[in-house]
Amino acid sequence: MPLMEAVRNTRAVKTYSDALDFDKAVQARGESFGQMLALNEIMSAPPKLEAAAPGAKRVAIMHVGGLAPGMNTATRTVVRLAIAQGHTTLGIEGSFRGLIDGKVRELGWEDVEGWGFSGGAELGTRRTIPTIEQFYAIGRSLENNEIDALVVIGGYNAYLSVQAMVAERDRYPAFNIPIIVVPASIDNNLPGSELSIGADSALNNAVWSLDRIKESAAASRRCFVADTMGRHCGYLALMAGLASGAEMVYLDEFPPSLEDIAAHARQMVRSFENDRRLFLVVRNEEAGGNYDREFVADVFAQEGQGLFDVRHAALGHLQQGGEPSAFDRVLATRLAARAVDELAEQFATDDSDARFIGLDHTGIVSYPFDDMKHMVDTQKRRPKNQWWLALAPLISAVSLDDDSVELPELKYFTSTNPVDNA
Repeated sequence: MPLMEAVRNTRAVKTYSDALDFDKAVQARGESFGQMLALNEIMSAPPKLEAAAPGAKRVAIMHVGGLAPGMNTATRTVVRLAIAQGHTTLGIEGSFRGLIDGKVRELGWEDVEGWGFSGGAELGTRRTIPTIEQFYAIGRSLENNEIDALVVIGGYNAYLSVQAMVAERDRYPAFNIPIIVVPASIDNNLPGSELSIGADSALNNAVWSLDRIKESAAASRRCFVADTMGRHCGYLALMAGLASGAEMVYLDEFPPSLEDIAAHARQMVRSFENDRRLFLVVRNEEAGGNYDREFVADVFAQEGQGLFDVRHAALGHLQQGGEPSAFDRVLATRLAARAVDELAEQFATDDSDARFIGLDHTGIVSYPFDDMKHMVDTQKRRPKNQWWLALAPLISAVSLDDDSVELPELKYFTSTNPVDNA
């Protein structure tokens, strides 16, 4: 937006507040401020419900996929907003296995007190995708617990699970209920969402670890090769590499060849000959296939011929741990609130659609599950278009001082449109 328009709106807040016109003061702060203010007012005070509201439904919540910081925050939001609308909320412990085993309990307003700030997943989570043989038991459990709608918070396996359920709706009538998937994955590889719950917290943990690695290597001449998580999606690797000042980042989107690794080894030798003390290489855990972290470290050590030593490490599951960051807590609240709104719309029209929530440059968006097949690379389990790939050339542009070797990160970007390159 125009800068002066933003300045006028900011100054108008004080003018409206002095005039006690608080509605306009909130509007001047921006649309997202008004939305979050309304959500806070709803979730901060229990509603005074004397009896079940007309048309009240039973909304169940579960986690599916790998652990992502912020899952509890999303669950808390769904529970409190759904209760405020007069619905009953149920928590399913242990993903689909827990649903089959009948581990379903009612969640009240006070049950989720404090969940907004805690890491982990209070309801538990599993990566397992239900099989065809389990669908009958899942359908029976949905019926026995009188579940009218399902909110699934999780990663790529959550999407595949719901996609499989939608395909079997003709055979299992119990699946014909509103099903909403909320994106939560540290891999940030989910369709329709530029950011998923947990990715920011994982990035914070990865950068903290890389900073400690750099400190440990400050007293010696060392190359350090570090693996981040993310499977076939290089979001964590690239962003952590940028934030930590890594000299090189290997992504599965642009897998390095043996020639690339050899060229980088020569580049590294020249850098240390010019008095470099640390060379940090960050790898996406699947980048390079058989050219894994140990192989890359061995090549660098061999080519170094004692000029520098080489260490390697996987950052591992610490990227999933800890409390969710403030950004993830806000994101989880916004995405989960959109899921509850989607349920309200379907309850009002008696629909039973399966949809997934996402975040793009326009805001919070809801997509039908039919769109998923057009959005993802099913083999690599990542979106076809990833906005952050346009940042890849920055690594070599800001980190290296030797222009004698053209690094492969630059040559992949021949278009000014990052979508074309993706």
